[in-house]
Amino acid sequence: MEKSSNNLLAFSAGVDSTALFFWLIENNIPFDIAIVNYHTRKTSNEEVEYAKELAETYNKKIYIKDCVLPKFSEKEARICRYVFFEEIIKKHGYHTLITAHQLNDRFEWFLMQFSKGAGLKELIAMGEWEEREFYKIYRPFYNISRNEIVTFLNERGIKYYTDESNFDKKYKRNFIRDEFSNKFITLFENGVKKSFEYLEKDLDLLFQKDWKKNKKLYSFKKSEPEIDIKKTDLILKELGIIMTKPQRDEVIKTDFSCVIQGKIAIDSNENTIYIAPYIKTTMDKKFKDKMRKEKIPPKVRGYLYSIENKQWKMEND
Repeated sequence: MEKSSNNLLAFSAGVDSTALFFWLIENNIPFDIAIVNYHTRKTSNEEVEYAKELAETYNKKIYIKDCVLPKFSEKEARICRYVFFEEIIKKHGYHTLITAHQLNDRFEWFLMQFSKGAGLKELIAMGEWEEREFYKIYRPFYNISRNEIVTFLNERGIKYYTDESNFDKKYKRNFIRDEFSNKFITLFENGVKKSFEYLEKDLDLLFQKDWKKNKKLYSFKKSEPEIDIKKTDLILKELGIIMTKPQRDEVIKTDFSCVIQGKIAIDSNENTIYIAPYIKTTMDKKFKDKMRKEKIPPKVRGYLYSIENKQWKMEND
């Protein structure tokens, strides 16, 4: 990555993010840090204090968020921290969010998706780089194992904290991690790394970005539903939304004509599928006639109407 980039590190004081903090220091990559305190462990406040100490020692800006959930779940925790990260990125102009996901995390995700019945895109969703709507996610450790990371810390005598909730097997992710993924990586690390490399190349060949994009409007030619839903998945991921299985089922059932999370409109005509921010607004008759003439489906018209004054011009299919 460019060392001049404006980077924000998602920090937790755990094994992976602490190692990543010092790896970035050693490689002279500039960054600031953001940490979320869920107040779920005895050491939660200590971890935030440790983050403050590191920030002061290494002259880093630090952003702290208290996130107390009525009922803690990984899903709600993830939503809370990414809302926080994206607020900081927008407000302070960061270009890249650096996260500490590593090889064990990727394989753990692979097994979780595999157990649910997933396709190639879902199985290897955690790549080195990921494009979001207004920033990128960078995962420098995506092909580094947990054992390698612990060795890095121990050799340097670096302090870190351990999240005890990771050992509670009542959570599916922890069960898969302890019973399968970590043990498998320990035995077959090199083979897993090589397999992920091959799968990523296959994914690039299968799902190259063959859609059109005009501002925040995406469009692509209809094909088979299985292929179209994969492309829709990729586009929504660029927009910061990961669809659930029920949402995918709804998109297919409605023939690609629905609204996801009240935010993103998906609509189609006989030949083309369109994706754009969902905007409800009153449109004048002249604009409606224009949309009907150009066969633009209803759910994306609000977005096009909102930028009409910017002389947006629809490309012919």
